[in-house]
Amino acid sequence: MNRIFGLLTQWGTRLSLDRLRQPDAMQLLEDRGIPAVWRRSIQEALDVIDLLDSRINPLEHELRPLARADPRVQLLDTIPGVGDLLGLTLASEIGDVSRFASARKLIGYAGLSPKINQSGDRSRTGSLSKAGSRTLRWAAVEAAQHAWRESNPWHRLYTDLADRAGKNPAKAAVARKILIAAWHVLSRQQTFKPPQPPAGPTVVSASSRCFLAA
Repeated sequence: MNRIFGLLTQWGTRLSLDRLRQPDAMQLLEDRGIPAVWRRSIQEALDVIDLLDSRINPLEHELRPLARADPRVQLLDTIPGVGDLLGLTLASEIGDVSRFASARKLIGYAGLSPKINQSGDRSRTGSLSKAGSRTLRWAAVEAAQHAWRESNPWHRLYTDLADRAGKNPAKAAVARKILIAAWHVLSRQQTFKPPQPPAGPTVVSASSRCFLAA
């Protein structure tokens, strides 16, 4: 999908995946001046998506009843950005939440804690450690993809940090918030309650903007 949209962007065209699956889509691309070689590349990518969908859909059909029957997933589903399958992934990777003494420990297990580079009496926050469960880290970041929506409770955090540090650090920050929420709902056996938005602008120092886990 990213390859398709990247190709379309080069030619100043934006079309949804549903529109590209219509019978007249290739003719539409031709009318918009996209050369045949790139139209074939887009069609091949669409064929790959269809092939993957045909393999994935039966698995999703099998997993959804398991997710809906799991009380942990029912709690995790109340977190914005988390659905049945992401909730099942989070629950499976976290296991017994009592293994983690705090939400910070869960964040570290997911590899979403930044590296700390120390030299003498100075320390500097670096890139993510990426140590631990790659699947848990992926699920948290995937759930964070919805933070651009204004209805998302972490929308302001996402937009403020994206403006200063870029989209990837912003997604990582929201992913940490999601894991914090997951730890709390599983530990307390309570549904998610959105945090109250701050009264003023979000102020993040250069040294701490990669963490934002509190």
